[in-house]
Amino acid sequence: MFKGFKDFIMRGNVVDLAVGVVIGAAFTAVVTAFTTSFLKPLIQLASGGEGVKAGTWVPRPGVIFDYAAFINAVITFLLTAAVVYFLIVFPLNKLAERRKRGEEPPPAAPSEEIKLLTEIRDALVRQQVAPGAVNDILGRHQEPPR
Repeated sequence: MFKGFKDFIMRGNVVDLAVGVVIGAAFTAVVTAFTTSFLKPLIQLASGGEGVKAGTWVPRPGVIFDYAAFINAVITFLLTAAVVYFLIVFPLNKLAERRKRGEEPPPAAPSEEIKLLTEIRDALVRQQVAPGAVNDILGRHQEPPR
């Protein structure tokens, strides 16, 4: 059951979708707050404007081009995309590449408790059945000699 779930989760499409929706949405709020609070005022300050007209171009009364907001949105997008790529997508791609090459780390060795329980199980099986039946019970099948 868990192997099937692991295979499902490790598919590229599912992981990419989850990353794009969950992490992207959460991190976008942080980046938007940063760019709105710090970068947009810097853009407005650099544009030489003051007050409401800072970071805007007003060719006619009532027509306002807010280029500071656009630059702010572009910076927000680039920061969010870079963080999602370098912290989520890139490491998952490296992991998938290692798995393709067969470099996946071997499973951890069983703990001492598991080894002890296995020995106890094997000893109990040996006491209750004939010596040749132990392999059948444990699912060990040996090829007959040719």
